[in-house]
Amino acid sequence: MWVPRARSYLSCRVPSVRRAVPSDIVATDDYAERLRLPWWLWLCGVGVAALLAFEVWMGAGGMRAWLPFVVLIPLALLGLARAGRIRIAVRGGELHVDDAHIPLSFVTDAVPLDAAGKRELLGVGNHELAFVVQRPWIAGAVQVVIDDPADPTPYWVVSSRDPVRLAEGITRAKVSAPLPR
Repeated sequence: MWVPRARSYLSCRVPSVRRAVPSDIVATDDYAERLRLPWWLWLCGVGVAALLAFEVWMGAGGMRAWLPFVVLIPLALLGLARAGRIRIAVRGGELHVDDAHIPLSFVTDAVPLDAAGKRELLGVGNHELAFVVQRPWIAGAVQVVIDDPADPTPYWVVSSRDPVRLAEGITRAKVSAPLPR
């Protein structure tokens, strides 16, 4: 899919009417997703931190009156934000999952999994060298089969809210990616 390139801040301030020409068009991600936490998990995390802060406080005065709230609630928020930061993207001929990435030339297949398939693959059918990025609050996943002679990892298992679209994005990008030289 082709879309016009985003304009810079300065060009947004001056109104202009012009059509997109081929030099203004750039390729976008074939697929992009962020594995955010659901609202109820944020509520539970902050509630547990507040309950723990109340337990430490227990009606005491001085530093014990405010320190647990100032320390525990921001720590809980920071931990929740960190747990919901995972980004998945297929761009530039690579699959990016958080900090890990692999060229699509090493990807053999991408198989979308429902909750039962994910449970099977992470349970009894698990391989000890598999690369797994899974979030328990997300039911679906994609198994990305790897064929790299230098890497013993047989496959990746990546949680996804829309595993069919992610698998299609990987397949589409693999087909349209240039062959390695």
